[in-house]
Amino acid sequence: MPKRFRLTRRMPIALTEDAWRRLKRFATEAGLDEGEALSFLLENFDSVTDEEALVHRLRLFNLELEARKR
Repeated sequence: MPKRFRLTRRMPIALTEDAWRRLKRFATEAGLDEGEALSFLLENFDSVTDEEALVHRLRLFNLELEARKR
């Protein structure tokens, strides 16, 4: 029996404009609202990411992070 989908945790989050637009686009394409889409991505994180690409992208993001904060 599938478990009931309940959004039990709420948290204020801050996203860049690019991240928000991408989340909204993904949610629309998947027929979900933004909270459901984010839950899906995080619950299935290992299967929806390529570990090598993730490490590379994270390294680039961290290198640019300080400049992006200014």
